[in-house]
Amino acid sequence: MGPLTAPADVWGIEPAYHDAFGRERQTSDETRAEVLAAMGVDAAVDHPPRAGDVLVARPGDSLALTDDAGGELQLEDGTRLVLPPAHPLPRDLPIGYHTLLQAGGRGTPAQTHLLVTPGHCYLPDDLKLWGWAAQLYAVRSRESWGIGDLSDLRALAQWTRSLGGGALMVNPLCAAAPVHPVEASPYYPSTRRYRSPLYLRIEELPGAAAQPAIGELAARARALNTERRIDREAIFDLKMKALEHLWARFGDDPAFDRYRREQGTALQEFSAYCALAERHGKDWRRWPQAYRRPGAEAVQRLCNDDARVRFHAWVQWHLDVQLERASREVRVFHDLPVGFDIAGADGWCWQDFLASEISIGCPPDGFNLDGQDWGLSPFIPSKVRGALYRPFIETIRAMLRHAGGLRIDHVMGLFRLFWIPRRLGNKGGTYVRYPVDELLAIVAIESQRAQAVIVGEDLGTVLPGTRELLAAQKMLSYRLLFFEDEPPERFLELALSGVTTHDLATIAGIWTGAAAEHARSAGVTPNEDGLTYLKNKLAKLAGLAPDAAVTDVVVAVHQALGRAPSRVLLATLDDALAVPEQPNMPGTTSSWPNWSLALPRTLEQLREEPLPRQIAAALRR
Repeated sequence: MGPLTAPADVWGIEPAYHDAFGRERQTSDETRAEVLAAMGVDAAVDHPPRAGDVLVARPGDSLALTDDAGGELQLEDGTRLVLPPAHPLPRDLPIGYHTLLQAGGRGTPAQTHLLVTPGHCYLPDDLKLWGWAAQLYAVRSRESWGIGDLSDLRALAQWTRSLGGGALMVNPLCAAAPVHPVEASPYYPSTRRYRSPLYLRIEELPGAAAQPAIGELAARARALNTERRIDREAIFDLKMKALEHLWARFGDDPAFDRYRREQGTALQEFSAYCALAERHGKDWRRWPQAYRRPGAEAVQRLCNDDARVRFHAWVQWHLDVQLERASREVRVFHDLPVGFDIAGADGWCWQDFLASEISIGCPPDGFNLDGQDWGLSPFIPSKVRGALYRPFIETIRAMLRHAGGLRIDHVMGLFRLFWIPRRLGNKGGTYVRYPVDELLAIVAIESQRAQAVIVGEDLGTVLPGTRELLAAQKMLSYRLLFFEDEPPERFLELALSGVTTHDLATIAGIWTGAAAEHARSAGVTPNEDGLTYLKNKLAKLAGLAPDAAVTDVVVAVHQALGRAPSRVLLATLDDALAVPEQPNMPGTTSSWPNWSLALPRTLEQLREEPLPRQIAAALRR
């Protein structure tokens, strides 16, 4: 049974599902009632959205028009076209979001919203790249303020290009709430549409070089580079002081005005959230009642009168300028988190579309016998569809701004998500389906417009037929040497392939045994059998004895990866420096410095190391 024909009720709730052990688990009446309540549905009286309200079409497709007189097609740019009955859509119809108007009952025009898709994502036929996967916060240069920034990204891209590489994949650069404590996890953002001020290179802002105060702050910030653990609290304070100093001397700039007009309501609401969070805390649900909705009169007055709202828009403008500059050398792949903090900016802006009493995660499997709860609230399928997918479109479009590619974390979320009613906990969860054809059409439209390659993170268990559907959409699969049973020579061509990822041990961590030691030190019981299996796998791939030097193993493993036919090959910068620590250790919080360890060498030193050059030679296409 394929992913689009598996059973689900009219609200998308699956009556049963199979867990990772092959056991069928029934959705209880209690769970179903909790899920429906979280959707705001009264099943006895509410009607599900009509399938025909939104249609996916391609240029040249024929539509079954109900009106003998045909209809009128209103294009996204406002152009109107007459569509005769039984006449296909024009073959030169632009891809995008159009509206079909037909005569309805009582003189009211019936509207059908057309997602006119190219049928697949952007993927040049000759695309063959290698590059680095980097946690940007960890890539510090001598000029960094304690954290890797967009100037460091630009320098990393230039160095990658000089080695013959053409790709960089970075962690999500999404903004956290502008308050203490500063959220470290890039996968728990306040918004997925705007970026963190921590990634700004302050000295490259107009007028900064002439300000002695900026030089004093820079000296204090660069002193933070002596510690490997990134102090986001101190960095945030120093960068905000510098930004406020420069803002006080800013008059106006036509480019800033154009950026604000282009971003429109989305930027205004995000900036208003930031200004309010500074005064009332990050959780909008605890704000004074007058500010709890972005459309409230008090919020509109704030947007019109409060300079702090304009300040946060100004910060985002500079981030946008620096990101564009950093993205010119190679194809930069960004990473779309599966969700966001409901207490943050996107949660405030889109509160009407979210199931606030639900958390998403996954059911029990061999690695997590209790399942996982990610603490993220999902979109309600019927409500986000009723909003013509505006939140989803804005998110994908924002993540693709200046991007050469996008990795969609947990791509199965386009098909279904595991909903966990907060009142019932993990054992009360079930799957809820999403309109995958419509979501994939949006991804394809935005991918083609941005000319950006899309990667679907499809590790682990996926529904039958899913990978075939993604391949038909020209969406690259995500393959890791650690997980694949086949040799690299037999990896998929339509894939982005690498050795490991941020949630797994590094090559050095496995080879030296440091991964197990680090897990024990963090209070986690290591999977000794799994780590032994991976070490044996590395030894076999590398053709080396168990006592071989780590650097020799790293080179040989990447030589094996280099034989893969996959369109994109990536090596992590952690492996390029034989770093034993992994960036994130799932199942830990304060016991491991998750998302907070800088690389042990500066960017300048990285460029002089022999190991990265050996990896580059192994992966060069």
